[in-house]
Amino acid sequence: MRERFCRFMQGRYGQDEFSRFLLGAVLVCIILNIFLRSSALNAVTCLLLLYAYFRILSRNHAARCGENQRYLKATAGFRCWLDQQKKLSGERRYHHIYTCPGCRQKIRIPRGKGKIMVRCPRCGREFQKRS
Repeated sequence: MRERFCRFMQGRYGQDEFSRFLLGAVLVCIILNIFLRSSALNAVTCLLLLYAYFRILSRNHAARCGENQRYLKATAGFRCWLDQQKKLSGERRYHHIYTCPGCRQKIRIPRGKGKIMVRCPRCGREFQKRS
């Protein structure tokens, strides 16, 4: 059975970031439809699911790759912001992150040092903060 599936998928496009997004949107629509019971939402869910599977099973690699590149380009800003938030949340365990009142530069201060004078590396302004 596994060999038959592998032969069937040979030459097909498969999953990429855009198809994962579509399948996630289908899951959200299904959960919403449980509570809302909307026939229009049900139709949108079915169309999204059909389009996602069409993309996964397609043999037109150039078209699907172009669609994925457009999706990645459109969401690049959001994904960059999300990565920055993940990085900041990891740093907040060991550091306080303050903003300079003069130039809005973010400054990272280690936790547990008491009240300290912070000097901004960009503008040189000094201000007092608790770490």
